[in-house]
Amino acid sequence: MIPHASHQPPAPARVFLSGAPGTGALAEHVLTTGHGRWWTDRVKEPRVVAVTCGGHALLAGDPSAVSPDQLAPLAGHHVESPGRFVPVLGAAFDHLHPWERMLYVHSAAPVTPRVPRGVTVRRLSLADAPALAALDPSTARIHDTWGGPAALSASGLAWAAFRRDRVLAVACTRFLGNRYEDVACVTAPDERRDHLALACVAGLTSDIATRGHRASWTCSRDDRPSRLLAWTAGFRLAHEYVHHVAGPVSHASKLAEAA
Repeated sequence: MIPHASHQPPAPARVFLSGAPGTGALAEHVLTTGHGRWWTDRVKEPRVVAVTCGGHALLAGDPSAVSPDQLAPLAGHHVESPGRFVPVLGAAFDHLHPWERMLYVHSAAPVTPRVPRGVTVRRLSLADAPALAALDPSTARIHDTWGGPAALSASGLAWAAFRRDRVLAVACTRFLGNRYEDVACVTAPDERRDHLALACVAGLTSDIATRGHRASWTCSRDDRPSRLLAWTAGFRLAHEYVHHVAGPVSHASKLAEAA
């Protein structure tokens, strides 16, 4: 597929700009922040369009207009698309794993978090970028959709729990939409069970409401801790869906591209 700059969405991109919650806000995030990329099957009058950011992808259009090898840029992504794309996605990648997901929307009062003594919860600023970068590598996904810790810290769209100068937990707007902001959070592995993530999420969702937006939350159906945190923070289930994790490009697809 042909790449397009984040600030130059192709005409079919309007199918994604619907003010949807969850990962549905991905396209608006790319357009607003400049983090991510658009893709089409051809330059003029494209029939298939995709948008990618932070390891996630939205795909739409006519699946008969694209060959499996053209979908190679989506390898390693969590792909949301209409069901009609599943056959061509299955042909494009060696593994295509369906993943049941749950979408929540913030609609209830959260449980008031009790922050441990010596811990401060506040909005991140650019000066906090080094502390955010020093988080355990397993939590680095928190700034994937922002291109790194500096951009997330400077965005004003993240809250963190600090002990002195160390970041213990972070909640941020993962995808910034026109109506919804999808929330993500992480906690340092040795700091869990102290309600730090809940405190960060509570600060962030209050900010989101002040901006006139609503917060959403997506997680795996099997991720009980995330589901419990969402409920405790005031999120309620809106709907369930399935996306697909695209594995390596298939051998057959590589041969077709070479030919």
